Amino acid sequence: MKGYYKPKHPSKYNGDPTNIIYRSSWEKRCMIYFDRNDNVIKWSSEEMFVPYKHPITGKVHRYFPDFIIKVKNNQQLIETIMIEVKPHYQTLEPVKKSKLTKRYVTEVKTYAINKYKWNAAVEYCKDRKWRFQILTEKELGLD
Repeated sequence: MKGYYKPKHPSKYNGDPTNIIYRSSWEKRCMIYFDRNDNVIKWSSEEMFVPYKHPITGKVHRYFPDFIIKVKNNQQLIETIMIEVKPHYQTLEPVKKSKLTKRYVTEVKTYAINKYKWNAAVEYCKDRKWRFQILTEKELGLD
């Protein structure tokens, strides 16, 4: 599922509110929540990147996290959270198979690349006193 999201509160969007693209129904669900939640002060989707070293090529690549949100938390403090939306199985190291299949090799590569991206994101956030969070179907209430 891919499409354009039209915010009800375009002033809350940090970027071009006429060009917000979602790549899954889960991302769209997050966009609706960020747009309509009074505690979310600002939000953006793939508007910035985090450099990371690719685990296979060794080259520096750019990781575009799904969302950056600025939110008023329970203590009424403003915090910034970098969010990645992924299926839960992609957050787990693939279980080694007795027989190497193309699927298993792809899962291992995907997992390794994601780990490098997420480690770079954690460091990026630490430097800025932000928080990095991965949202899966469990956190989104879809399991």
